[in-house]
Amino acid sequence: MLQNFIVKQLNADAQESSAAEETTATTTAPVVVATAHDDFDWSIDKRNVSAYSKEEKEKYDKVYENTFISITDGELIKGLVVGLTKTDVVLNIGFKSDGLISLNEFRDLQGLKTGDEVEVMVVEKEDRDGNLNLSRRQARITRAWERIVEVHKTGEVITGIVTSKTKGGLIVDVFGMETFLPGSQIDVKPVTDYDQFVGKTMEFKVVKVNEAIKNAVVSHKALIESDIEAQRAEIMGKLEKGQVLEGTIKNITDFGAFMDLGGLDGLLYITDISWGRISHPTEVLKLDQKLKVVVLDFDDEKKRISLGLKQLTPHPWDILAENVKESEVVEGKVVNIEDYGAFLEIQPGVEGLVHVSEITWANTPINAKEFFKLGDLHKAKVVTLDKDARKMSLSIKQLSQDPWSTIENVFPEGSRHNGLVKNITPYGVFIELATGIGGMIHISDLSWLKRFNHPSEYTKVGERIDVMIMGIDKENRKLQLGHKQLEEDPWNALQDTFAVGSVHEATVIKKDDKGAVVQLQYGLEGFSPNRHLNKEDGKQVNADETAQFVVIEFDRNEKRILLSHTRIWEQAKVDEKDAARKEAKVDAEKTRKAVKNVQGKVEKATLGDLGVLAELKKKMEGGAEGEAPAEETK
Repeated sequence: MLQNFIVKQLNADAQESSAAEETTATTTAPVVVATAHDDFDWSIDKRNVSAYSKEEKEKYDKVYENTFISITDGELIKGLVVGLTKTDVVLNIGFKSDGLISLNEFRDLQGLKTGDEVEVMVVEKEDRDGNLNLSRRQARITRAWERIVEVHKTGEVITGIVTSKTKGGLIVDVFGMETFLPGSQIDVKPVTDYDQFVGKTMEFKVVKVNEAIKNAVVSHKALIESDIEAQRAEIMGKLEKGQVLEGTIKNITDFGAFMDLGGLDGLLYITDISWGRISHPTEVLKLDQKLKVVVLDFDDEKKRISLGLKQLTPHPWDILAENVKESEVVEGKVVNIEDYGAFLEIQPGVEGLVHVSEITWANTPINAKEFFKLGDLHKAKVVTLDKDARKMSLSIKQLSQDPWSTIENVFPEGSRHNGLVKNITPYGVFIELATGIGGMIHISDLSWLKRFNHPSEYTKVGERIDVMIMGIDKENRKLQLGHKQLEEDPWNALQDTFAVGSVHEATVIKKDDKGAVVQLQYGLEGFSPNRHLNKEDGKQVNADETAQFVVIEFDRNEKRILLSHTRIWEQAKVDEKDAARKEAKVDAEKTRKAVKNVQGKVEKATLGDLGVLAELKKKMEGGAEGEAPAEETK
């Protein structure tokens, strides 16, 4: 329209110019005298043609403006293709000027030609250069967003093309606008390979829109879930307990397997997979495996279905093998171990308990977790069998004869044997002589000569030791054992060697507040109370010190020797005094005898004799403790 108007205007100007030339040629124009610039007629243009008057100009401007449409920025408008270049499309929208749009925005239109009508957006009526700025891409995005918002409200299913892969999902072209498809919304199953969907045309639902940034999220999973929900409702409506269905295993966990029943999921719990014990469902099941299962229970509200596989076969207790009966020997695998015993699986779904009391004939406690290992095979004898209660008790020890029934023949009292140390307690050592046969050596029966604070000072678990049978308790299945009894009691022979008052050289091997343990010869140990460890210099005999000790008590029955170091030096002083007394007595006795002899020989006393007698008297009076009587001296 603008071009036609310009062409018409140019033709009118040409006609007016031609008419002026003809008038000039036929009429002699009056001579115009030049005047001052103040008299210049500005209404005459360079072509010497008079311009329109103000009223006429306003009139024609109004007519000219009315020939164009009124547009605003951001408006969507239809345009006509009036020209094509190598890079642009010339579009006429009925405005003052035509607009140019890059050919890149028409790549989706094959065979675009002059005369085609397209929808565009007015970006700017006039840019910096005064040109009309149009965009077909912005028009498409705006129309696409309007449709996306509308289908989001209505829930309509739309079609889009996956154009590329991005972080966390895919980019989908919907109505010419890019939308985001999260990886979690591609399928109901987890998807790891996104490349397989690029270039595919798929159906979607718009699940989220953001008006502020004009961003939309689509989902293909929502369509699948809608179909599944419809199928689920149909299946749930026909569901009954005991109904057998066919399904596919879609996921396996530690506690069971999830099965797809054709739009509805069900859980096959691990305890309902097999009559026998299994530690993990993968021992029996595989992914994508098709199975027939029975409906055990279902919940309409929670849409939960419990399934069973083992229920499709008879219970093993109902078809128990004929050889499984009381007193028969069976073989089973250890499937569970508890403190009180172990369960052996005789056949899938049929288990028996071996109680700890039925493992061995021994009366000593036994740990089932040390005796049994999961998966091991054991033979056992069926003790009791209750098919109705589906219980069975087994025994391993009854596979052999009770050794206690003939204990007197194999292990008579007084017999000597070699046993294995199985356990040590503060009061004794437990010895195993044979399978199921054992007894205890009391700590006091380990040695004749040594006293132990704990049996571990003498022996260790796992060592072998010689024992003597001291007694048999057949009812309680116990043996009284001794070790020191293998030798004669040395205390009978030591009574003379370590008689009371005998002195021995000994070493202090241990000392405490009460006294010291003293090591004597022949491996014998004695005890010296604390007050008997004092030395003559006021100090005490210390540990690892060797000194002289005197025996102050010897108790053969209690196997006890009391020693003293203090008594030795104290007795030495007493002996020294006694020796002095004895010597004095001897001298006094000699003097008395001498006096008697003199008295017997002299009838009368002389002055010289009196002098001798006086000297003897003086000597006697100065003797030890004045033991000569005064009357005898006279």
